[in-house]
Amino acid sequence: MGNFHPFRFGVTSHLADTKEAWIAKAQRAEQLGYSVLILPDHLSDQLAPGIAMALAAEATQTLRIGSCVFNNDFRHPAMLAKEAATLDFLSGGRFELGLGAGWQQVDYERVGIPFDPAGVRISRLEESVQLIKKLFTEEVTAFSGSYYHVKDYHGLPKPLQHPYPPIMLSGGSKRMLSLAAREADIITINPAVKADGNTVEMLDAMPEVTARKIDWIREAAGERFAAIELNILVFEVVITEDAPLEANTEVTGVAADITGGQALQGIYVFVGSVDQICEQLQANRERFGISYISVFEKDMEKFAPVVARLSGK
Repeated sequence: MGNFHPFRFGVTSHLADTKEAWIAKAQRAEQLGYSVLILPDHLSDQLAPGIAMALAAEATQTLRIGSCVFNNDFRHPAMLAKEAATLDFLSGGRFELGLGAGWQQVDYERVGIPFDPAGVRISRLEESVQLIKKLFTEEVTAFSGSYYHVKDYHGLPKPLQHPYPPIMLSGGSKRMLSLAAREADIITINPAVKADGNTVEMLDAMPEVTARKIDWIREAAGERFAAIELNILVFEVVITEDAPLEANTEVTGVAADITGGQALQGIYVFVGSVDQICEQLQANRERFGISYISVFEKDMEKFAPVVARLSGK
């Protein structure tokens, strides 16, 4: 595929028992060499992402902060742009703005927000991204779309990063990934959402499906494809010095959703020694171009030797 982005690594966290514990998590992620602390945006038992990111940035020196991802339907884009620019300003330019169309139906049901069809949610997100970029870069913004209308609005503060913080879009469908290919600096490639609206379809995480999704991105991005950073959120990490484990050995949680006894090993699940996992990540970058790897907090410590070996390379 030619030139690759250097490896970087993020850790996803969402909760702590105390303020001091949250600060310690952020500082530990920085000590271990992770590039980004990432917060989701759900109406479940988690910290409010914007406030938690601001505190994490204040407690660290180089650690970047990012959303994975702000649900577009929870906030008007003008309000989100203000919050994002403030986070970028207060963090000294260490913020990454992750956006999504919303996918977990239970979030909507809890607070009575209509859960529109995916096509409507994606259309609304597309308009939101366009408006947020204008708010970041224009002195006075006017915008009239199908979903959002802004008139004579001075979008302040402006972000510290120019022209704006890196924008990450997350999704798994062809339409969502094509939108990301046109608009995003970073793309998180997800498995598709099941019909229940609350869980993901792990069959959609197989390598051949991932390759097809990257083809969609490449086609829609055109010449800008080489500049896009591709991200994967790893569901499970098992470090073992033995031979690679059988299909579902020690693999739990969402990663245990397997078919035909075959584990989703190698992209969303990593089982093996540090050497083997490093080799697999390098092979994935060679094949898919995936260079930005995120893990859940539960795997932060065990994955740290991989981070130490590959970060920046």
